Amino acid sequence: MKLTLISRSILVSGMLLLSLPALPCSMYKVTVNGHTRVGCNEDAWRTTPHIWFESRTSSVPYSAAFTGSRKVSENEYAPQSGMNDQGLVFSRLATATPKNQAASSKKLLSIENPITYLKSILHSCRTVEEVRDFISRYDHSYFREDVFIYIDKSGKYLIVEPFTMTIGTDATYVLANFCPSVTPDDKARHWERYRKGRDLLNTRTDTSLAFCRTVSDSMSVNRYPHDDGTLLTSIWNPDLLRVNLYFYHNYDTTIGFDLQKEWSAGNHSISLVALFPENAGFEKLKQFKTPFNSAFQNSLMMGILFFILPVLTLVILIALIRRKMDGLRLKSLSIVLVIMNILLMYYVFQLLMHQAIYFFPAPYKDYEPSLLQLCSYLPYLMLPVVLLLIVVLVKSFKPVNHSRFIRVVLAINTLSYTVLLGLFLYWGLLGIS
Repeated sequence: MKLTLISRSILVSGMLLLSLPALPCSMYKVTVNGHTRVGCNEDAWRTTPHIWFESRTSSVPYSAAFTGSRKVSENEYAPQSGMNDQGLVFSRLATATPKNQAASSKKLLSIENPITYLKSILHSCRTVEEVRDFISRYDHSYFREDVFIYIDKSGKYLIVEPFTMTIGTDATYVLANFCPSVTPDDKARHWERYRKGRDLLNTRTDTSLAFCRTVSDSMSVNRYPHDDGTLLTSIWNPDLLRVNLYFYHNYDTTIGFDLQKEWSAGNHSISLVALFPENAGFEKLKQFKTPFNSAFQNSLMMGILFFILPVLTLVILIALIRRKMDGLRLKSLSIVLVIMNILLMYYVFQLLMHQAIYFFPAPYKDYEPSLLQLCSYLPYLMLPVVLLLIVVLVKSFKPVNHSRFIRVVLAINTLSYTVLLGLFLYWGLLGIS
């Protein structure tokens, strides 16, 4: 179900202000005796993987095929990987923004539409040198959270980072979610999927589909407890202009596409889920509800974020200022609630923004120490606070104790925390699966 218009507007505005944690993806390329193969793993929690084909026209020099799962409009998806009819392949991987990088002093073109921009590269370029010249005209630091790699039929590759581009000629190359210009190999090996692919290609190089499938499988992700991970694997063959796809980290079944045949049929798109056998892990993923695929959860979290927690915090602050919270114990609890509510507002906002939090082990680890990482411990702290609230609430009903106003405030705060704890428990944010 779709988010409401108001929810979508608020979240999109927030996305412009915050850096988002990256989705884990990986890729490799191998060249043997002039033959190149490229494997791309899209690791995502979306349920809409597609492949689409765009044919050449009088104004579009080259036909191209793309894969992707992130829907950007009714009939459009963001390209994650692809290849054109000249054998030029690309892959996109999320990454942290490189630090201490200077933007270009040249006057560059702005990227107005990232989808059109990315597709235009494959529609107009044949070699990595042409890609470099194309991108050099634009301020590609627009993609501050992405690293791209382009590989042409010769096996040359171009790494496009937010602030730099590098051409390489190594026979094998592996990339995950990092910028290679600022990431030494010993640090890159911390990414397990990178390390496995690199080690495998160091022991053997082969361009057969069977070997490439083995490399892709070794670099795939299958995370407990939701069985999420590699949504789609694509293995591109520039020689035959063919792509083989594997769905949801299952490498027993593949579907191959003859790209020349598809391009001859004109522009069209294919939803991939129905083409593959039913996958238990994928069905489990579809059943797992978060604010990203549940309108009810989204509305509930929005209400907690923008109404319940702010109002409670304001009321408690006013009560403290007016000395309604008499007694050291109650005053101390009120201060704890104010601090907890403010931190929870931040954390709930992050939960509405960052889908990755629901799928990585709890407590969530960010790229670097951050407030988000710190707030990921809040679910653990809330349990004793709720128990304390219940004790205080029960005692407040004694005739000599607190007013009805205090009891109502404490009751609403307790109920809000209990609802949040129930959601956190369901999402696995308490480390219990």
